Amino acid sequence: MPSALESPEGGEEDILRYEEMKDNAVSPMDLSELLKEGTKESHDRAENTQFVKDFLKGRIKKELFKLATVALYFTYSALEEEMDRNKDNPVFAPLYFPVELHRREALAKDLKYFYGEDWKEKIQCSEATQQYVDRIHHVGQHEPELLVAHAYTRYMGDLSGGQVLKKVAQRALKLPSTEEGIQFYVFDNISNAQQFKQLYRARMNALDLDKSTKERIVEEANKAFRFNMQVFDELDKIGRSLAEEAQDGGFPVHDGKGDIRKCPYYADKLGTAGPSCPFHAAVGLARQPLVQLVLAACMAVAAGAAAWYIL
Repeated sequence: MPSALESPEGGEEDILRYEEMKDNAVSPMDLSELLKEGTKESHDRAENTQFVKDFLKGRIKKELFKLATVALYFTYSALEEEMDRNKDNPVFAPLYFPVELHRREALAKDLKYFYGEDWKEKIQCSEATQQYVDRIHHVGQHEPELLVAHAYTRYMGDLSGGQVLKKVAQRALKLPSTEEGIQFYVFDNISNAQQFKQLYRARMNALDLDKSTKERIVEEANKAFRFNMQVFDELDKIGRSLAEEAQDGGFPVHDGKGDIRKCPYYADKLGTAGPSCPFHAAVGLARQPLVQLVLAACMAVAAGAAAWYIL
């Protein structure tokens, strides 16, 4: 099936030019409307997971962002493998847009940026992500009509809220303006995201599906949201275990919240600061009698010099 922006010969722009996207007379029974209404609660819950809320506030550690990118890579690898498998299946073919939508190669670029040339040897699929991946493969191989739910949940989200996350990540992680590290969010072959989403919804509504199948697709979309939330929760737990990252190249700053032992001052009071801690070393040195004598002499000289200068 040719992509939406290509002619049947794969050459110039499709003469449709998004004309088939016109869906002003949307019916409540259209699949796009059923999905929108049927996943509203799941969508709200996903947006209110701690991981997403922290992300939107710019509270995202680089290491955690890298792990999230790894999870996306395995998820989209499975999704796009099954989409390729079903590209000629009438229950999914109209939604096959490899040029415009596929994210696997973009994610590979991001992982190369974060992990280096040997990134494939450095990543692994997490438990929550593996469950998501297994479900996608099952659907693609045994219930391909439900693949619509997973494609809808992922790609429509990427073209909507994903664009907000792109800007947040770029700013919070100080990523290059050349968009390295966030290629996942860059859709070079979609000139107008809003129009493309309208086209995609129109294609969904045109699928020849009975009421029962539509209901199963909505149910599967809610499952997809749950899989995503499980990945978010997994990332949130990992995030809480990560050490606080240095601010502006300096030492971690204790903000009065969380584990007080992360603050150098209190670590010294508790005797838990390591020998490599500069604060601990300085305090220990200052307690030596000889050093205290030298410091006192220096203070006396400084005070005398200051008094002379004033006079």
